[in-house]
Amino acid sequence: MELVTMSRTRVVLMTLTLVVVTVLNNTESAESARTFYVFGDSLVDSGNNNYLPTTARADSPPYGIDYPTGRPTGRFSNGYNLPDLISQHIGSEPTLPYLSPELTGQKLLVGANFASAGIGILNDTGIQFVGILRMFEQYALFEQYQQRLSALVGAAQAQQIVNGALFLMTLGGNDFVNNYFLTPVSARSRQFTVPQYCRYLISEYRKILMRLYELGARRVLVTGTGPLGCVPAQLATRSSNGECVPELQQAAQIFNPLLVQMTREINSQVGSDVFVAVNAFQMNMNFITDPQRFGFVTSKIACCGQGRFNGVGLCTALSNLCPNRDIYAFWDPYHPSQRALGFIVRDIFSGTSDIMTPMNLSTIMAIDSNIY
Repeated sequence: MELVTMSRTRVVLMTLTLVVVTVLNNTESAESARTFYVFGDSLVDSGNNNYLPTTARADSPPYGIDYPTGRPTGRFSNGYNLPDLISQHIGSEPTLPYLSPELTGQKLLVGANFASAGIGILNDTGIQFVGILRMFEQYALFEQYQQRLSALVGAAQAQQIVNGALFLMTLGGNDFVNNYFLTPVSARSRQFTVPQYCRYLISEYRKILMRLYELGARRVLVTGTGPLGCVPAQLATRSSNGECVPELQQAAQIFNPLLVQMTREINSQVGSDVFVAVNAFQMNMNFITDPQRFGFVTSKIACCGQGRFNGVGLCTALSNLCPNRDIYAFWDPYHPSQRALGFIVRDIFSGTSDIMTPMNLSTIMAIDSNIY
């Protein structure tokens, strides 16, 4: 009888030890993986718009067809989006949309995604999408998040987590395609020439980035605009033979160098390489100009859509849908496919200083591992 009792005691003790070790390991892994925060537009929205009164949503099939669940998640992708792939590379779980009810407790340590499809640098960008989270609203939610984090781990630890986190900011494309160039004559195009508009955007963007610094950000990837004139939506409406639309390409080529210059100026002002400019234009142009080299059959036709280049209207259950998403550079009229995003993330991690200024993400991770 005594032997039975002792063996039962051992089993209970071993089980308790296993539970304690498992809990400790989970806590350690949550703490050792780098916290990640995401701000911006549809290129990085992981589902916040699903909870908002807006038409700018990716909550119905065939979106998410290649996601592990095979179901739409709110990501404007056939599968994973840019933040997901960055999370995988830094050894972290995917960040949940801040509006998701699942974002509670220990999940707060992973970070959060505040992005909202349709928004821009300017508050009048994307007004047709109604109830989206403009940048001041994304920041208000981030402040709310920090209060929740403080309640979980204490104010000092919360501050340390935010300071040691990686941030991603993706803005600017909608300020052109859903504002300045939205109609043949827009309010902004009457107000500004393209170079003037780019300078105005940069002056407003500077305020957004400085506010993020005030909120605790110390490492921020800032993506420039992609080749706006080469997306299937623009080819469908503005291109005669499938060539990239010059006006939009020129706008991006004026805006992006100004963005790099502005991030350098802020870094000089704050005395640290806080903001890292990501040359998304060149990263996209690599596979747009030579799709075959990257294993794509086309960089002009979207996998999901209708009309010329599958670039007209929205991607819906009634749209044309390609059987193999991996051989299309574009998933829908505006957004790259999951596989195309993989090449962009590869460049973010290992790109040279002409596309990652002043350094790539591998270098950042190596430097910061000695600091935080």
